[in-house]
Amino acid sequence: MSAGLTRQQLYDKIRASSKEEVILEEMIRLGFWAKNEQVPNVPETFIRKEGELRRELNDLLSEQAKYRNKQQVLTDMRKARMAAAKAKRAETKKRNEEKRQQRAAAWAEEKSKSIVYLGEDVSAGLNKTSSNTELLQRFGLPLLHDAVQLSAAMGITLGKLRFLAFDRKVGTISHYKRFYLPKKSGGRRLISAPMPQLKAAQYWVLENILYKVPNSEAAHGFVPGKSIVTNATNHVGQDVVINIDLKDFFPTIEYKRVKGLFIKLGYSEQLATILGLLCTEPEVDQVALDGQEYFVANTPRHLPQGAPSSPAITNLICYGLDKRFEGLAKKFGYTYSRYADDMTFSTKGEPADKIGQLLWSVKQVVKEEGFHLHPDKLKVMRKGDKREVTGIVVNEKLSLDRDTLRKFRALLHQISVSGLANKKWGNGNIISSIEGFANYVAMVKPETGRLLKDKIRLLLNRDDIKSQARTLMTGAPAPASEKNPPQKGDDNWWNVV
Repeated sequence: MSAGLTRQQLYDKIRASSKEEVILEEMIRLGFWAKNEQVPNVPETFIRKEGELRRELNDLLSEQAKYRNKQQVLTDMRKARMAAAKAKRAETKKRNEEKRQQRAAAWAEEKSKSIVYLGEDVSAGLNKTSSNTELLQRFGLPLLHDAVQLSAAMGITLGKLRFLAFDRKVGTISHYKRFYLPKKSGGRRLISAPMPQLKAAQYWVLENILYKVPNSEAAHGFVPGKSIVTNATNHVGQDVVINIDLKDFFPTIEYKRVKGLFIKLGYSEQLATILGLLCTEPEVDQVALDGQEYFVANTPRHLPQGAPSSPAITNLICYGLDKRFEGLAKKFGYTYSRYADDMTFSTKGEPADKIGQLLWSVKQVVKEEGFHLHPDKLKVMRKGDKREVTGIVVNEKLSLDRDTLRKFRALLHQISVSGLANKKWGNGNIISSIEGFANYVAMVKPETGRLLKDKIRLLLNRDDIKSQARTLMTGAPAPASEKNPPQKGDDNWWNVV
């Protein structure tokens, strides 16, 4: 072995050339092989040539290995980068999912404590939860600041309150049952009757908030202790009676106006938003798609005709209108009152000559208050005309239209003779209609109304009428034992006046 070379170094030297060349060099170094520099020895030449060729071969193999390793390294690098990217994506996905779950948990917790979203266009002020305590106390209203307190006061969960108040542009549920009733003047009136849960919430708002706020003295419609009778009494014996009607009264009062009312009463914007949504509703189109029915809003939210809270809200919103009309009435020497959207002015003597000035002023006030006069329902009744206010004749005293009473008595007589079949009065079912009209008569003429109600009660207690009534109400025929014919000898019972 060469002096100073380790075994590994010797092996590396052999691999770099050849075993024979290394042995030759060692033999020459140690003197066992004579070195002839002038004439090379043939075996020595072969050995060195083999070593040279082997070195070249090793270099080529090394280059080839390097090239092969380079491709492998690139492949491995790509695989490593892909694996790292995949791991990073997985980590990012995991981190995002954790954040999503944290946000969902925070949102769920927030929803359990408050209402922060109720729809696209109505949620901007839900973060404002400070009510005006002084105003609420002045009106004697419940001291509430936010949705949690409101839901507790109503006796419902926060989730239920959110469900009832949510503003859906497109939904698969509706809180109202809609149907049409014919108008006396022609056309149809849309009635939106709230479902039981929303109806209960609206009654809470009515009884705990709306009824506690005083109305103007001129308001008589849907005011406790007042009626069409108290409204008409103001105009008995006047020379001129002017009836004015507002067009599209309920649809004119939109959500923003209702929300503004609750803010003026002192409630926070969050509560005003919720209360405004509970008491308003858009008209909708019912659309069927893929076997599912959808309700698509086609108007802005407004007061629905049929909700128990709507009339009281109109009275409070019309407070300013009433005050301005009371001022006009005083200025021109008239008396003014309002029943819902029916407004009446009346006077006696010289002020009757100022009708034109009064009506011009009335039109200006109506426009400025955001309403519209119905052009077909402006009626001026003078001395010598039959003057009516909300269906009650006010010429000399409160009375009812004689022709209507006569037709009603004739109807009751026909029922006594041939039963309820094919009989009609008003827009409802025959039984509810005749009972309702008798109650109406009793309000205006108590004695006449009492007699009518007694006779109707006797009539409906007859077995044959009971049978027909049951059939009308349920669609099921009555037992044969109840199908008795009308009794003879009592044909004049209906002539009560």
